[in-house]
Amino acid sequence: MSDALLAAACPRCGGGFECGASSAPAGHCACFGIRLNDRLRAELAERYPGNCLCLRCLRELVDRDAPQAVIGGASASG
Repeated sequence: MSDALLAAACPRCGGGFECGASSAPAGHCACFGIRLNDRLRAELAERYPGNCLCLRCLRELVDRDAPQAVIGGASASG
């Protein structure tokens, strides 16, 4: 583990991961590439205040939150 990474435990799954969000001087973590919508960001901040989640959990939550395509749900016109 690099000095720039912080060993952490995910509060959602309990798994270990390395967080680089608070590392100096770069302050870059792999999770920065994951885009959370405002609603999900607020939900996570309320449920896990001041904590980071592992990449696996973040990806699961983003996938769960993504709008699902509806097949055959629209009627054809004309």
